[in-house]
Amino acid sequence: MFIGEFTHALDAKGRVSIPSKFRESLGDLFYITKGLDNCLFVFPEEEWKLFEEKLKALPMTNKNARAFVRLFFSGASECELDKQGRILIPQTLREHAAIEREAVIIGTGTRIEIWSQDGWNGYIDPENIDYDEIAEHMAELGI
Repeated sequence: MFIGEFTHALDAKGRVSIPSKFRESLGDLFYITKGLDNCLFVFPEEEWKLFEEKLKALPMTNKNARAFVRLFFSGASECELDKQGRILIPQTLREHAAIEREAVIIGTGTRIEIWSQDGWNGYIDPENIDYDEIAEHMAELGI
């Protein structure tokens, strides 16, 4: 399970260190792709395969389903950690998430999200998010 929040700088080649507590759970091969809310999603191989099966089951005749599948598969890239525990974030994905210098790496249970520092700070700013409203909607989902 991925939990926690960490900030790491990108190097000149676009590599970022993955927190050591996440490395083992990621495994040898994992996937990075465009995420929602202008972040990146990082899936361990097993979670990627589960997600991939769900995406493949969506009807091709549905315009929203096609758009959703395109978003995730077009930006996807297989990744491995280098000997220093870093990954190379492809340029197109760095642009998608507006990551330039600092990356915020958060655990969200079954996956990791990578955000730009500004993007994450804006997302969690109490002026931009109504936690009470979110809690009410979670009740509708049975949480």
